[in-house]
Amino acid sequence: MLKLNIKNETSRLRAVILGTAKSNGGIPRLEDCYDPKSIKHVLAGTYPKESEMIEEMEMFAEVFKKYDVQVFRPDIIEDYNQIFSRDIAFVIEDTFIEANILPEREKEYKAIGKVISQINKEKVVVLPKECHIEGGDVMPWNEYIFIGTYSGSDYADYITARTNIDAVIALQELFPQKKVKSFELRKSNTNAKENALHLDCCFQPIGKDKAILHKNGFLIEREYEWLVNFFGEENIFEITKEEMYNMNSNIFSISEEVIVSEKNFTRLNTWLRENGFTVEEVSYAEIAKQEGLLRCSTLPLIRD
Repeated sequence: MLKLNIKNETSRLRAVILGTAKSNGGIPRLEDCYDPKSIKHVLAGTYPKESEMIEEMEMFAEVFKKYDVQVFRPDIIEDYNQIFSRDIAFVIEDTFIEANILPEREKEYKAIGKVISQINKEKVVVLPKECHIEGGDVMPWNEYIFIGTYSGSDYADYITARTNIDAVIALQELFPQKKVKSFELRKSNTNAKENALHLDCCFQPIGKDKAILHKNGFLIEREYEWLVNFFGEENIFEITKEEMYNMNSNIFSISEEVIVSEKNFTRLNTWLRENGFTVEEVSYAEIAKQEGLLRCSTLPLIRD
């Protein structure tokens, strides 16, 4: 049996589900795209090739191997996008929570059945149907759970709005000992530079006390300011709109000292090294064209 344990984003990683780009299904139809960035690349003829995405994900898998992390991969569904395993479920403490994702993506959850079968059934939770939530919006941070949400009356109009207030309330009830803190995110179906698809598109804690932030991803300034005060201005790396678009906040922590980052994130990677982090650089620019990066393609199961 797997003894799940996730208390935060940065403790030493021991086991993870990494998505797969195999049998990816080729270029999607416009009406099947879930985000404005994918739409842009389909229209421009620059949508990523499967072979290149497989290569990028294997490079990521090699880094996990280097740090002796147990890696699970989903069963392959023919002609289907299974890269972003973060969306389909998440772990808080010792509890595995199925995300209520876009109905079109339920097959992805079934494809990790062999992992779920190794978890104590009493620790696998399915939230009520009215709760919409995806793992990219959920960040355990010790006594806190940070959650990205959108509560506008036009929620249903946004395919980019993935987590609602019902889900925030459900997680507070599930973890009464935690402080659940939600953040309203900026949404756009058409402009990727004005769209924070998930919380990890504009914020991520790193190390013990630092964070990457993008102010414009937050709809309410005082919620952004709360994070600045919480981490301290001197501990924050503020990314530009262009860096947010390129997914600079969507890196991945193997430990408090080791971060996997995209090799083109020059400014960020320099800052990380100056602040004492070991940076493992990989190529992930093709996968980034689907508005997801390193954190999006992982589902951590066990950290120290």
